[in-house]
Amino acid sequence: ARELYAKIAEAFGIAPTEILFCTLNSHKVDMQKLLGGQIGLEDFIFAHVRGETKEVEVTKTEDALGLTITDNGAGYAFIKRIKEGSIINRIEAVCVGDSIEAINDHSIVGCRHYEVAKMLRELPKSQPFTLRLVQPKRAFDMIGQRSRSSKCPVEAKVTSGRETLRLRSGGAATVEEAPSEFEEEASRKVDDLLESYMGIRDPELASTMVETSKKTASAQEFARCLDSVLGEFAFPDEFVVEVWAAIGEAREACG
Repeated sequence: ARELYAKIAEAFGIAPTEILFCTLNSHKVDMQKLLGGQIGLEDFIFAHVRGETKEVEVTKTEDALGLTITDNGAGYAFIKRIKEGSIINRIEAVCVGDSIEAINDHSIVGCRHYEVAKMLRELPKSQPFTLRLVQPKRAFDMIGQRSRSSKCPVEAKVTSGRETLRLRSGGAATVEEAPSEFEEEASRKVDDLLESYMGIRDPELASTMVETSKKTASAQEFARCLDSVLGEFAFPDEFVVEVWAAIGEAREACG
């Protein structure tokens, strides 16, 4: 992701740190269109850059703030979802797509989304704290997406429609077949569990967990493999059991 952002920034003559996140096939701040670990060969990439900075004071009156956080893989964590009726939902200045730059003037740039979620969970109740947010610059909201020319020579080279460019944190990007129905369904279920347990959304992490499960035959073996591959997350045992069950449900549903 860092390399991709650097190339996009180079093309437009801006610093890579100006890019908060990217969406696929939509110029809008649409969290359902976020660039994840895979890009279809016919996808358009839209980069959302830094806009205005704002600070909000929040008083934590409940254990949960009502935020779902994700990150761009290149140092910025941002708000993917705000739960209706939650503490954050009542603060109009906080919006989906806002990047969290600092908590109580402590910079969190470079932190992963799960680290930011943990910091917010550990803040004491009834004590105000300050969030410094950067909203994405909003442009082209009145302009519809331009359709591709039928004369585009690249289209003739794409044959299957199921190929994707897969971005990896360690190693070069590769062109692979798109995920199977089982992999997509299992990853969706695991991503839902990540949100409910950890307050984060991370399709790439969910996909990695599904891939890991394919090499194991039991929940215990799955837990050991997760520890070796994703030990820094320190997943609780009950969460791992739920993930294993959800993957099994997806496998049965997809035959």
